[in-house]
Amino acid sequence: MTTLILSIHIISCILLILIVLLQTGKGADMGASFGSASGQSLFGGGGPATALSKITTVVAIIFMLTSLSMAYISGHKSSQTIMPDITSSAESSVSTAASSKEEIPVESDSTKAASTKEDPPKSK
Repeated sequence: MTTLILSIHIISCILLILIVLLQTGKGADMGASFGSASGQSLFGGGGPATALSKITTVVAIIFMLTSLSMAYISGHKSSQTIMPDITSSAESSVSTAASSKEEIPVESDSTKAASTKEDPPKSK
């Protein structure tokens, strides 16, 4: 299911980019006032703006729906596992850190004093 939604999402993304690039800008009519040939478009005078804008709206809706569905699916992944006896690495690292803190020996004052005594230098 996720693969199908992802493929529809990628196709709609590419189509949306291409459709937006095909549309003429708002300043395209300025060229007609300077002598360029107006009215020689593929769909006629007013046709391409409405047809391309309707197609853009439909593809944009598809893009948004696939985006929302992929976000929902990724947020609600199941936590089932095929290996329930194995703990995750995060849980095991926390438990080993807690156990290592308990096993650290505490030095007493007598061992500290013995370790601070300096040995006399040895001559060779």
